[in-house]
Amino acid sequence: MRIALIAHDKKKADLLAFVQQNLEIFKKHDLYATGTTGSIINSHTKLHINLKKSGPMGGDQEIGSMVANGKLDMIFFFRDPLTAQPHEPDVSALLRLSDVYQIPLATNIETAKLFVEAVKK
Repeated sequence: MRIALIAHDKKKADLLAFVQQNLEIFKKHDLYATGTTGSIINSHTKLHINLKKSGPMGGDQEIGSMVANGKLDMIFFFRDPLTAQPHEPDVSALLRLSDVYQIPLATNIETAKLFVEAVKK
């Protein structure tokens, strides 16, 4: 599967911990991530991650383009619902595209756990 990994600043540690806990699953897939998130995950796990730009610099839009062009199968996007994001329109567009193209998108740990269980089967 082709999986995107994205996290807002206050959720990066949560996503990193989640990936570390499920390293054997993530090793088996093609991974893409926004720049900062992907760099953090790579430096702590040594997973090969195809890096896009940082979210505020267009990375969310790059991931959205992948969705629109059929190049992603799943997205883990740990969002911070309590902090305003300067690139909120880009975030909203990515969420909309995942709905339009029927791409599963987990925005929190509990949903992400369900996705990982589904991928294990």
